[in-house]
Amino acid sequence: MSEVKNLSAAAPVAMSRPLLGWTLHDSIVIARSTILASFRIPEALFFQLIQPVIFVLLFAYVFGGAIPIPGGDPGSAADASLYRQYLMPGIFGQTVAFAAAASTVGLAEAMQKGIIDRYKALPMSQSAALIGNTFANALRQILVLTVLSITGYLVGWRINDGILNAIYAYLLLLLFAYTVTWVGAFVGLSVPNTETANTAGLIWIFPLTFLSNAFVPLDSLPSVLKVFAAYNPVSSLVLATRQLFGNPTGYAPGADLEFWSLHYPVVYTVISCSVVIGIFAPLAIRKYRTVSRR
Repeated sequence: MSEVKNLSAAAPVAMSRPLLGWTLHDSIVIARSTILASFRIPEALFFQLIQPVIFVLLFAYVFGGAIPIPGGDPGSAADASLYRQYLMPGIFGQTVAFAAAASTVGLAEAMQKGIIDRYKALPMSQSAALIGNTFANALRQILVLTVLSITGYLVGWRINDGILNAIYAYLLLLLFAYTVTWVGAFVGLSVPNTETANTAGLIWIFPLTFLSNAFVPLDSLPSVLKVFAAYNPVSSLVLATRQLFGNPTGYAPGADLEFWSLHYPVVYTVISCSVVIGIFAPLAIRKYRTVSRR
C-alpha cells in the first residue's frame, strides 16, 4: 500500500501555462514551419519575387512618360526620373497588399489537403495556426521589399530623408502586409477550393490598389473616385511612405490636401490597420474553428 502511495506521489503533475504563452509559442512554431515550407518551393518564391519587379519595369519605362507629376517637365528625362521616385512607394504599397492573396491561397490549400484538420487534432492553441500563418506571410514581404528596393535603386529611386525615416516606412509597409493577410485568411477559409481562392484572393485587391494614389496623383481622378481613393488605406500608406522616404508626393508644395486622411497619412494608416485587424482577426479565427476539410 505504501508503495502505491509513493508511486502516486512521484507521478508528474501537468503544469498549466497562460493561454497567451501557448498561443505565442505555437504561433512561432507555425510561422517558422510556414516560412521554411515556402523555401522548399523555389519556383513559387521566384515568381513571387519577379512579379513586382515586372510592375516596376512596366510603369517606369512604358507608362511613366504618360503620367505627369506636379513639378515635372512633361516629356523630359527629368520628368521620367521624377515619376520613378514617385512610383516606387506605390509599387511597395501594391506589393504588400498582394500578401493577402498568398494568405488566401495558402489557407485554402491547407484546408483542402487536410493540414488544418491536423492542426486541430494537435494539443495547440486554436488561434495559433492563423496567427503563425499571417505572421509568416507578412515576414516573407521582407525579402520581396529587399528585392524591390534594389530594383528601384537601379531604375533611379532613392531614399532622400534619412535611414531612420526609411526604417519607419518599411515597418509601416510590414504592418499593412500583416493587416491584409488577416483579410486574406478569412477569405481563404470561406471559399470552397484553391481554384476559387486564386480568384477571390485578387478580385478585391486590384480595385483597392488601382483606385489609389499608387500610380497616379489623386487630382487626376474624377471627384467621386477621388473621395474613395483619399480614404483608401492604400493611398494613405503610399503617401506616408513617400513622405518618409523623401520622394515626390504628387502634390505641389503648399497644396491643400483637402482630406484628413492625407493630412495625417501615418496616423490614418495605423488606425486603418488596427480597425481591419480588429474586425478580420476574430472573424478568421471564428471561421477557422468551424470549418473542416473539404
